[in-house]
Amino acid sequence: VQLQASGGGLVQTGGSLRLSCVVSGSVFSIGTMAWYRQPPGKQRELVASITRSGNINYLDSVKGRFTISRDNAKNTVNLQMNSLKSDDTGVYYCNARTLTWAQDYWGQGTLVTVSS
Repeated sequence: VQLQASGGGLVQTGGSLRLSCVVSGSVFSIGTMAWYRQPPGKQRELVASITRSGNINYLDSVKGRFTISRDNAKNTVNLQMNSLKSDDTGVYYCNARTLTWAQDYWGQGTLVTVSS
């Protein structure tokens, strides 16, 4: 399983960005997909996750601003980020977890910088 993330960049406070992640390889084995982020000097944290059936969870601080979506036919997971804040700055990673064995696969990370 390989993940290719894109869409990061520099944006001003209040702006929007859309992250995309394409999954290739043994996609039939994938269950939950998610976006994590690692702010500068901090640990990686879960931002949003979506199961194969569409159940979604968000980090409290992004609720109402971020939207995760998934297209199983295209093997993609997206993260629409609106009303961005400086605290949203970090490297964002897409994640895919297999249905059996719960094995995690990671994309290469894409940098999001929100300037005030």
